[in-house]
Amino acid sequence: MRDLTFTPAVELVKLYRTRKASPHEVMASLLARIDAVNPDVNAIVTLARESALWEARRATAALKRGAPLPPLFGVPVAIKDVTATKGLRTTHGSKLFEDHVPDEDALVVQRLRAAGAIVIGKTNLDQFATGLVGVRSPYGIPVNPIRADLIPGGSSSGSAVAVSAGLVPLALGTDTAGSGRVPAMLNNIVGLKPSLGLISNAGLVPACRTLDCISVFSLTVDDAMAALAAMAGPDGADPFSRDRPLGAVSALPEKLRLGVPRNGQLIFFGDRATEKAYGEALARWTSLGATLVEFDLEPFYETARLLYEGPWVAERYLVIRDLLASAPDSIHPVTREITAAGARLTAADTFASLYRLQALRRVAERAFANFDAMVLPTAPTAYSTAQVLANPVELNSRLGTYTNFVNLLDLCGLALPAAMRADGVPFGITLLAPAGHDAALASIGRVFHADTKLKMGARGLTQPALAAIPAATGSDEITIAVVGAHLSGMALNSELQALGGRLLEATTTAPDYKLYALDTTPPKPGMLRVDAGAGSSIKLELWALSAAAFGKFVAAIPPPLGIGTVRLADERGVKGFVVEPVAIGGARDISSFGGWRAFMAEKAAI
Repeated sequence: MRDLTFTPAVELVKLYRTRKASPHEVMASLLARIDAVNPDVNAIVTLARESALWEARRATAALKRGAPLPPLFGVPVAIKDVTATKGLRTTHGSKLFEDHVPDEDALVVQRLRAAGAIVIGKTNLDQFATGLVGVRSPYGIPVNPIRADLIPGGSSSGSAVAVSAGLVPLALGTDTAGSGRVPAMLNNIVGLKPSLGLISNAGLVPACRTLDCISVFSLTVDDAMAALAAMAGPDGADPFSRDRPLGAVSALPEKLRLGVPRNGQLIFFGDRATEKAYGEALARWTSLGATLVEFDLEPFYETARLLYEGPWVAERYLVIRDLLASAPDSIHPVTREITAAGARLTAADTFASLYRLQALRRVAERAFANFDAMVLPTAPTAYSTAQVLANPVELNSRLGTYTNFVNLLDLCGLALPAAMRADGVPFGITLLAPAGHDAALASIGRVFHADTKLKMGARGLTQPALAAIPAATGSDEITIAVVGAHLSGMALNSELQALGGRLLEATTTAPDYKLYALDTTPPKPGMLRVDAGAGSSIKLELWALSAAAFGKFVAAIPPPLGIGTVRLADERGVKGFVVEPVAIGGARDISSFGGWRAFMAEKAAI
């Protein structure tokens, strides 16, 4: 069996499209790794072996039939065990709920399945998603695969460990105060904390309902964004859902401005190695062309203090209030200590904190007006499991130094691996921006992560090359794929230019087409869709035309050519030239040339 672990999700889908792997083969490889590694790392607490294999076999059969591939086709994913999964127990990290089997999936799981993902199991966590350390589970402490003595980070401990250890390419976590970011740093992986309300929380057991969001752990930024795109969207069943466009990942801005705290404001609790790594990360940003803009971090520290010193502890208390009264011994003692304080807060305390938070939000807005994103250490230091068990509350609080304020201020975040310290401790940074800027963070974060040349997760495999970013079309533009005489420098390209056409990119089709040389004047090719994988990848160009120009262009196309939907190698569908099947009788099949330009070059040389 080939070892297909540590293959990013986007790369897996590419392997499927080119028939270099099958979902069943990948699933078998991952299940074998889980059997071998999970007993040591304790990341997955419930394995959906039979259903995952069945889904993988079904996906493989669909692949053989040539069915269209959705964006996460055949990608195994693990789900943090606070999110409902139909027919699969959902424990919330509590033995009291270990027999709880939901009747339906949470909406986010439904959307992942609709995008082609396959649920492989449920992951360990700090009980009731309370903690940044990952050591508060009745199912045992997940073991950090980077360095076994380090904490895994929490509360999404099992999800982060599962990705870092190569058990799955994607895993869902949650994030209220940093649970989707701190574990990412400690496990040398990407952690995406989306804008609040971008993903529905329907079917999620809350920690703080007003601040919770489902997060993504992955090996690359592109994987995280592929998962986010599949899950994002409004939900009428979730009153905290918000209808906001996700946007598209783009190229690195030419004049990137990044906010960094004023000199002396950062806290590292004496960890000189982390302080040095952060400085080196800023130097890397500068080398990438970013301008660093100083800002005052103190208002953000004040906001962070509100999370556990203010009324939001009462939200955590509200979730487990009945259990505190009826079965207090079933709750982890540290969780019990933290949440019980929520019962003592008054309505007056709540309103006073809300007023102050609103003022702090205005301060944050003014700060972000000066730069594109803020760049901070994901955490100020790292601790061993022994250290945290000896001092659980204080060290947990320290880990949230740069994460606790984020959801209170309605920011989105992207945690990125930045360095591997000389002592083997991973270090990471987090990019922060106002809600709605998720794609913008990904656009700059993916470039930084690739530039580090860090290996992915715990095993040390090289990151794949960054995929090219397609040029964006304007709101009044339509993309058209041209394969023959309208290519740049060819006989009819002037027609596109006369209509104001704009070249976006050169790319190829999926391997589902044949190209024929038609008997026309001037010479033109005809591209015909065939069974998936039974054709060739044909080189083409994408051009942008205004809607009016597109209409004129299409109206002038003579038969047997026409405009249909062309499937590209990256699974995008665009409008483009196709030929009527009846017209290829007697025409020469020139698919082996890979494109019209190569065929015409040979013809000219004869």
